[in-house]
Amino acid sequence: MVVIDAERAKPVIGAHELYRFFHVGDDETFALRGVSLEVYAGEFVAIVGPSGSGKSTLLSCLAGLDEPDGGWVQVGDRRITRRPEAVRASIRAAWIGVLMQSGNLLEHLSVIGNIAAAQALAPAGARRADPARLLERVGLSGRADARPSTLSGGEAARAGLAVGLANEPRVLLADEPTGEVDGETESAVLAMLREGAAGDRAVVTVTHSERVAAAADRVIRLVDGRVADG
Repeated sequence: MVVIDAERAKPVIGAHELYRFFHVGDDETFALRGVSLEVYAGEFVAIVGPSGSGKSTLLSCLAGLDEPDGGWVQVGDRRITRRPEAVRASIRAAWIGVLMQSGNLLEHLSVIGNIAAAQALAPAGARRADPARLLERVGLSGRADARPSTLSGGEAARAGLAVGLANEPRVLLADEPTGEVDGETESAVLAMLREGAAGDRAVVTVTHSERVAAAADRVIRLVDGRVADG
């Protein structure tokens, strides 16, 4: 369990009173209803809750991939909410690694080509992982030149994780990182997530997995777009 001295530490990423709603015809659906959170360096935080509770929407807002209708997200000392896309992309490249449920890999590039593409987006002077060592960490040293279509489900999950870690992000946001893998791969991915929440880095993951939630330092439960007490 990570102990945070809030008097001395600033959150790596934080959200203040996030609201997000969607219109379908005359109906209005609230995905987020005033969600606030702070995540500090060294923390591994799991966001759990039933389907439709707003977990993936929250993760997209934290990453600056979706704009909240109210509230704001701050990454380090910079606000990412309601900024031009070029600014949001720059903050993501320098600070945030994103691992979504699908679409993490460009089909026309090899595994190592996907890592290179992610690193090319980072601004000058940004941190970058060594691609060969990164592939070794995720157990894909022998698949560097493979195209995504030739990867197994477990290999694709680990390759996506490698892309998410390509720029040694201060915060890794992962949406169901073990959702479609076998038990052995889940253990490997979980170990890397746990390892990733170290030093000046933090990990935030949306998950239905009890194993992932049990390994987290802190669990945030969403119910109907709100943070549930207890």
